Order: sequence, then C-alpha cells, then structure tokens
Amino acid sequence: MPTATAHKTAAAKTPVVKKEEASTRIRIKIRAYDNRIIDQATKTIMETAERNEAKVVGPVPLPTERGRVTVNRSTFVHKDAREQYEIRTHKRLIDIVNASPKCVDALMNLNLPAGVDIEVKM
Repeated sequence: MPTATAHKTAAAKTPVVKKEEASTRIRIKIRAYDNRIIDQATKTIMETAERNEAKVVGPVPLPTERGRVTVNRSTFVHKDAREQYEIRTHKRLIDIVNASPKCVDALMNLNLPAGVDIEVKM
C-alpha cells in the first residue's frame, strides 16, 4: 500500500494544462517551384500580419518535394538513352495567432507573385 508521501509526489507530477482563450489561429501553407518567389511571398504575408498587430509564428520550412520523371531520348530505338528531369516544390508554413478581422481581410486581399499556391486554414 502506497504511503501518503508517495501519493503526493504522484499528484505533483501531473502536468497542469492551460486552456488558451478563444484566439484565432490561421495556418497558411505556401508552395512554389522557385525558392526566391516563395521567400518573397512569405515576407509579404508576414509584414501584412505584423502591420495589423497579429503575432506571426514562422515561417517554418517544410521538406522540399522532388518529383522525378525519366523519358526516353529516342522514340523507338536506343532504349538505354534516357533523360531525367526533376521538379522541386518548396513549401513554407506560417501560423498567425490573434488575428483581427481587419488582419484577415488584409491577408485575403494580398497581391502575391505568380506561381505561388496558398492554402489557408482557420
């Protein structure tokens, strides 16, 4: 049978979980083939969020997807002659915490460079 002191130490080890107040969190995933364009888009998003007094977490660079394609050089003969192509998809993740409605509107109306795919989750 455990003693009273052992019971107190077990209770002291349980973590206290704090609940966050109803804060708005926006998660933005950015994808592009060119790393310079994705960095430019990330910078624009971060500056817009900070201008509207929202806390920005990130950008977190996610692993780069590498898609590879192997193609025959010749249509009919020379089966061993092949060319390989690779396309890289760069990804970034940005979290925006405590975003006001004004900040959300500013983020939705952003003008970003061509070739950047954005996924927004609220």
